[in-house]
Amino acid sequence: MKKYFVYLARCSDKTLYTGYCVSIKERERKHNEGAGARYTRGRRPVRIIYWERFISRGKAMSREAQIKRWSRAKKELLIKK
Repeated sequence: MKKYFVYLARCSDKTLYTGYCVSIKERERKHNEGAGARYTRGRRPVRIIYWERFISRGKAMSREAQIKRWSRAKKELLIKK
């Protein structure tokens, strides 16, 4: 069974990036190689600091969209849980 993850990554400028993937380790590596999202390319190094696991891509994408609409403060609270 395939797993999907929604994650929050902290960039070198302390901003947060939200995304989804199938491998946390691989995604962090890609971000740090500059092959990830355009947003993170100029903000390396990037460290994935929070993730949630899902069994369907659709659920992961819905959660990603939900989190992306949140304020930074609300995202920081999620990370601290």
